Amino acid sequence: MVSLAVAAVAGACSPRPATTTSSGVPLAGPLIPAATTIVTAWDVPRNPTTDAALAKSPEGRNVQWGFRLFTNTPSEAKQFAPGRMTCAHCHLNAGQRERALPLVAVASVFPEQNVRAGRLYTLNDRIVDCFLRSENATGAGGNHLPQTTSKEVEAIAAYVTWLGRGVKTENNPPWRGQNTIPASAVVPVDALDPRKGEAIYTERCVSCHGADGQGVALGNKKAGPLWGADSWNDGAGAARVYTLAGIIKHTMPFLDPGSLTDEEAQDVAAFINSKPRPSYPLKDRDYRNGRIPADAVYYRRR
Repeated sequence: MVSLAVAAVAGACSPRPATTTSSGVPLAGPLIPAATTIVTAWDVPRNPTTDAALAKSPEGRNVQWGFRLFTNTPSEAKQFAPGRMTCAHCHLNAGQRERALPLVAVASVFPEQNVRAGRLYTLNDRIVDCFLRSENATGAGGNHLPQTTSKEVEAIAAYVTWLGRGVKTENNPPWRGQNTIPASAVVPVDALDPRKGEAIYTERCVSCHGADGQGVALGNKKAGPLWGADSWNDGAGAARVYTLAGIIKHTMPFLDPGSLTDEEAQDVAAFINSKPRPSYPLKDRDYRNGRIPADAVYYRRR
């Protein structure tokens, strides 16, 4: 759990609610608008590393480190991130973009029930899960895995908690869970066509992600690897077809999000999740209290 000291400094040094991005584009509430452009593509409305007040205390500096962990995970947490995925590859704009898995004020919903684990999760539990799966910490070798009390987990929890300070929402922020495919548009997994997805990928995605899915360097930016040894493992949320399709639909192509149809996004997700990726060794512990979801294709293949 986030320590009382961290919670206190996060409250005392609350980020001032912004109404525009640093480039003057109006925000969608506290978030970068989903229909982003090159102007706002990498903007971060709330950046704790620019807050001089936070730098004056160990707790505040921990929030700042949490931001650096979030945006440069493999360098800041090498033992827990053996690949090339960062938290910000999925949670765009450092967790501050609309319909891109935003994390502003999300700390307030925990603890909550986690269906996959079949138990109540704290925020730190959820961060550990992200390390184990999306960062493939289980592929690092050895017996040292992230724990809820790991300093890296505590720091990211401090950053996520800090993000919500000064933001008024109901119990569940209205921008949470908006990066999905509508139930009416869901195509049965077995009816999706990875070959169509590959054709769309070649036309719309290769310029950033590369034909090999490993990402193309664009200045000092590089998209995260979509498959292979450096990508998320097969127990991650993005390894589920509909979950990944929702992310693709609302965040991709990077500078033209929302331009793919629901079916196209699902076909692309089926293509990407037909590819090899690291194996999560604890899949047998998942979904013990219910059926394996139809789109959890790597579980179906085991």
